[in-house]
Amino acid sequence: MDSSNDTAASEHFPVGTCLSMCPEQERKERELQHRLHRFEVLAGTEGSHLPQADPRKTVKEYSRPAAGKNAPRPSDLRPPAVLLKTVQYLVEEVVPRTDASWGEIYTFVSDRLRAVRQDMIVQRVQGKTCTALLEPILAFLLCASYFMSHEDSKPYQFDSALHSRHVRECFSWLLQCYKDGSSGREAEFQALFLLYDLGSPEALHHALQLPPRIKETPEVQAALVVNWAHLERNHVRFFRLLRRLSYLQSIAVHHHLSLCRSYALRVLNHGYSSRDSRFPLGLLARMLALESQEQAAELCQSHGLKVTQDAVAFLKVAFKDTPGSPVHGSSHELVDKKLEGLTLPEIIKARSS
Repeated sequence: MDSSNDTAASEHFPVGTCLSMCPEQERKERELQHRLHRFEVLAGTEGSHLPQADPRKTVKEYSRPAAGKNAPRPSDLRPPAVLLKTVQYLVEEVVPRTDASWGEIYTFVSDRLRAVRQDMIVQRVQGKTCTALLEPILAFLLCASYFMSHEDSKPYQFDSALHSRHVRECFSWLLQCYKDGSSGREAEFQALFLLYDLGSPEALHHALQLPPRIKETPEVQAALVVNWAHLERNHVRFFRLLRRLSYLQSIAVHHHLSLCRSYALRVLNHGYSSRDSRFPLGLLARMLALESQEQAAELCQSHGLKVTQDAVAFLKVAFKDTPGSPVHGSSHELVDKKLEGLTLPEIIKARSS
């Protein structure tokens, strides 16, 4: 798509005129109302009665649409170039902060990125600019899904259902951009979509309809092979393939692992069931890409199987399908070790290797 069509014609939709990351009126109001996040406070004024906003760090917050609320003025909307600058700032300056918990970083960044998407919708941002904005936003949301699933985010609340909805909305929007001719990092994100919706007939149908230049890329082929192994219930191959995925691909599929391990355990229990069964926990941990024999034992016990010393007794009648089976939030084997030598901003902004 021609970059001249990146935004809809101004006679139909508003075009933002705000050239800073936060409109001046909002910045002043939040300063007076003591609603500045500490990431936005001007250095040296933190302990004063009225902390001041740092214009270089204050970012427009998400405002929920309300019935009867006036349409946003152009001065309250950031044009695409400023939205790109805002996303870049959040990814490069806020995400890597070491003086805050991931819960605090997630709460701030996810809200500000939601406001970016809101400005995009109002202005009907399209084409290459839309793609360039959505790709890092979606990469951040995928990373956040992983980190927030196992890090202690208190006192910050994480609504996994709402977060998942935002991820799916971004995928839907981004895939439509690709259909309209804006390529960007298309192969990478088509593969991420396949892995995030692992086993989904709709996602597989979508992938099989992709043009050869995308479908035949290593990224999409890897995601397809993982899906086939999952659908064929070839769990040994499935977990072996997961070890080969990139960091971001591993994060995209990670939320399926608890259920996949339960399926695999049920198959193994059926195949090795006997009164004298003693299946080594170490072997089970390797097969299911678990971190330790202790995790393997915990998984087995949650499904009603008896564990003694370093082995599990497989028995058909003992197995229980337990929706609440343990979710091992982090995974060094399948995810964390793949980050070595890379930073989160690099993962979020750039093509995966």
